[in-house]
Amino acid sequence: MAVRRLAPKELQPASFAFTDENLAWAKQQIAKYPEGRQASAVIAILWRAQEQLGGWVSEAAIRAVADLLQMPHIRVLEIATFYTMFQLSPVGRKAHVQVCGTTPCRLRGAEDIIKVCQHRIHHEPGHLSADGNFSWEEVECLGACVNAPMVMIGKDTYEDLTPDNFGKVLDGFESGQPPHPGPQGGRQFAAPEGGPRVLKDIDVLDAGHGAVQEPVLTDAEPKMAGEAANVQERPAPKPPMDDATGKDR
Repeated sequence: MAVRRLAPKELQPASFAFTDENLAWAKQQIAKYPEGRQASAVIAILWRAQEQLGGWVSEAAIRAVADLLQMPHIRVLEIATFYTMFQLSPVGRKAHVQVCGTTPCRLRGAEDIIKVCQHRIHHEPGHLSADGNFSWEEVECLGACVNAPMVMIGKDTYEDLTPDNFGKVLDGFESGQPPHPGPQGGRQFAAPEGGPRVLKDIDVLDAGHGAVQEPVLTDAEPKMAGEAANVQERPAPKPPMDDATGKDR
């Protein structure tokens, strides 16, 4: 993984302070943890700082989060630079596009999606568009391989992309009317293209074939002290009704 560094000094705001609403929210997160464990809230609060700043975390925000949680500044800096969910430089005001570049998406046309980003946003990832509204980067798997290729914008994924419908996604963000997230080719979630192909007959489920079956084997008693955790109390198997071993010879 490439070294992740904070944005240069000329891009860093001089200070950061949570809004009253965000500060109240942050204190609610801190209250979820026992005394002395406030640092457990760091990722959630750092994410809220990123949202307040418009999609990235500044050095001043990192220091503010550390002071709020009574943590050394370096510890929060380590978290911000380790997790790629945190952007360390300003991103597009309207959209920051994360393009999945792993194998399934590459096989399904991710290169074409990257070319659209290069043409419409900037030739190099990690740079703002000329108007400052967009930015993009290539990332690792985002977990929607079956609907490849796909991108993530904010918290939402846009899937089944082609250069044409991805251009329409960008048009929607440009106009302030983002399209509905998910597959952009018309299918429902990860269902087959063209609609369902199995389990179409609802009568099959109504007949009881879809009922949840109880487990065949269960543990009769809790494990005894010192006993291996994978030991199960299995009931003795019963012989078949017509088993000759159970009859007199």
